[in-house]
Amino acid sequence: MNRSRREFLKQGVSTLVVSLLPMQALAATFAHADLHRRISLYNTHTGESIDTCYYDRGAYCPDALDRINHILRDHRANKEQPIDLRLLDALYAVRQKVRSKTPFHVISGYRSPATNAMLRKTSNGVARISFHTKGQAIDIRLPGYQTHRLRDVCIAMQSGGVGYYGDSDFVHLDTGPIRTW
Repeated sequence: MNRSRREFLKQGVSTLVVSLLPMQALAATFAHADLHRRISLYNTHTGESIDTCYYDRGAYCPDALDRINHILRDHRANKEQPIDLRLLDALYAVRQKVRSKTPFHVISGYRSPATNAMLRKTSNGVARISFHTKGQAIDIRLPGYQTHRLRDVCIAMQSGGVGYYGDSDFVHLDTGPIRTW
């Protein structure tokens, strides 16, 4: 009786281990992919672009972050702000999901409070207290990828706020509370 029970348990454990192997291999693949995170951006207002590894083997790369902050600066006031690392990681995750090699086209990254106030006077969709002024928001499009599909990918990630501006052909993504508009 004990022997058959032991054999039964061995077989059960063996089956469990074998069934977990593909999951472990998949997890190892994701872990390897996350060793190096790249971001590719094109600023539609300045014509500047960057394609860089901003995260390497468990650490963010300060030089790459400085270059990203520069690309995403408020081009009107020529002011920079450190961009929230969670925002960069969200962009990385979006790119992984859509499997695009095309750079994100950036309509707006960081905005100084003065620029935000000016835009608020001339445009409807600008929040009085915007995550853009904290380096926690970006307005993007991805050429070759439908903007409404980009919105759907961003919403499914549940990583912050997602706004869809179909008439202007861009998606707003921020690291604030999860919400959509």
